[in-house]
Parts: sequence; C-alpha cells; structure tokens
Amino acid sequence: MDLRKLKTLIDLVSESNVSELEITEAEGKVRIVKGGPGMAQGYAAPMQQQAAPVAPALAPVAAPVPEAPTGHAVKSPMVGTFYRASAPGAKSFVEVGSQVKEGETICIIEAMKILNEIEADKAGTVTQILCENGQAVEYGQPLFMIE
Repeated sequence: MDLRKLKTLIDLVSESNVSELEITEAEGKVRIVKGGPGMAQGYAAPMQQQAAPVAPALAPVAAPVPEAPTGHAVKSPMVGTFYRASAPGAKSFVEVGSQVKEGETICIIEAMKILNEIEADKAGTVTQILCENGQAVEYGQPLFMIE
C-alpha cells in the first residue's frame, strides 16, 4: 500500500465517526485506530502488524550493543570486493586461529578488475574474520582481527 493511499485512509478515519478501520490487501494488512483523549489521532500500523495504543510513558527499548572486536584490526586499504582465497574453490589464505607473519597475504580485494593481495600488517593470531567472501568492502573497513 502506498503512502498516499495510507494518508488518505488516516484522514478519512480521523474526519469520520469511525473509530477503527482494518484493510487487508495482497501485500499485507493495515489497521487504523482513532485514538481517544491524549492519544495521537489516526495511528496507522505498518503492514503485517496490528496497531495498539501505546502508553506515552513507555521508553524506547535499547538494542543490545554488539561486543567490540578486540586486538589489532587489519583494515581495507581500498574499496572493492573481499575474497578469502586466490580462486573460487581454493583454500582460504587464513582461518580463525591461523598464525600470520607481518607481510603475509591474508586476503584479496578486487578493485576495477585488479586483484590486490592484502598483507598482514602485524604478526599474530587471526581471532576474527569480519567479512564474508564476495562481500563489498569500504576503505578503512576492518577485515580481520589479529592478536
């Protein structure tokens, strides 16, 4: 349901004696409930969800914060596509737990049809691989964590 149609339905409910309107279409269902005193008028629920009055005193629930990676981050020196191996089906350069030496190739980033070998800038143990094979990466994006 497009936004203009939804706004029109909200306006119709708010200007009429109807207190609730529910419409089901192929894309989903929308329910519009006219609020009482102290509530917002013409509240619309997103597709596939039911609208329910919300007490104004409720605080937003904070999403759990993912744990920050620890150790040294090997970052992407360019924008491109991340590859863990030199060719499809080939063995990955490194795995979690691999010991690497400074200057050792740990992945490839393809940029403008050029395969660029990315080397470890610190010796240590790979503790995390932060990108998926074939994923687009940005300049400065962490690729690996080494301790």
